[in-house]
Amino acid sequence: MGNGRVKDARKLSRRSERSERRLFLADGPKAVEGALGVDGCVVEVFATPEATGQYAALAAAAPRWTLVDDKALASLSDSVNPAGVVAVCRFVDRPVAHVLDRQPRLVAVCADVRDPGNAGTVIRCADAAGADAVVIAGHSVDAYNPKTVRASVGSLFHLPLATEPDAATAVHAARAAGLQVLAADGAGEVDLFEADRLLAAPTAWLFGNEAWGLPAELAGLADHRVRIPIHGRAESLNLSTAAALCLYASARAQRR
Repeated sequence: MGNGRVKDARKLSRRSERSERRLFLADGPKAVEGALGVDGCVVEVFATPEATGQYAALAAAAPRWTLVDDKALASLSDSVNPAGVVAVCRFVDRPVAHVLDRQPRLVAVCADVRDPGNAGTVIRCADAAGADAVVIAGHSVDAYNPKTVRASVGSLFHLPLATEPDAATAVHAARAAGLQVLAADGAGEVDLFEADRLLAAPTAWLFGNEAWGLPAELAGLADHRVRIPIHGRAESLNLSTAAALCLYASARAQRR
């Protein structure tokens, strides 16, 4: 049993440690399966004996599979009910210009998104909608936060990911890649459900903070501000729900 390595891996619960070592933890079979699908991503997998029997295919594919007891495994997981398998992985993000260099048609840009569950769900939605990349920009949550990784349900490993500290730089990079930039904005001048012609063009969707949306100066960089019509009495939509609607509206228009 790799008790020393477990202790070392446990330090990756801290963002500073992850950033310094460019390593993070992928918790659960879906995340581990996704990580194993990226060449060179997985460094080591820790698993309980029970999980090893249950996920034999993952064990066979892992470069290193280390048996640990339930207590050691639980120390690596922030899940209420750990699934018994956690991987130490190398960062998968690349510079924003690199993830946009293959004529993308649909990209999600998260600017100052702070909730890890929302960020992970946006990544998952972008994957499901067939997006070409996701950019985590500005003062957003760490893409490798355990809750973000878990909420992505493996999608973090399925499509190109970039992190860009300056959200405006991400917007300029999207435009340089030939994408129109649409800002999701509750007060936008364009109605999402009346914009099929607009949505058919290659698009980077710009999503803002859960509480205060997009700063005016950032939204001002977009080509259009697009609102999702609310027909009932709800004040607004959850960020990840809004992102799902916007991304799928684009996917539908682009596939006609």
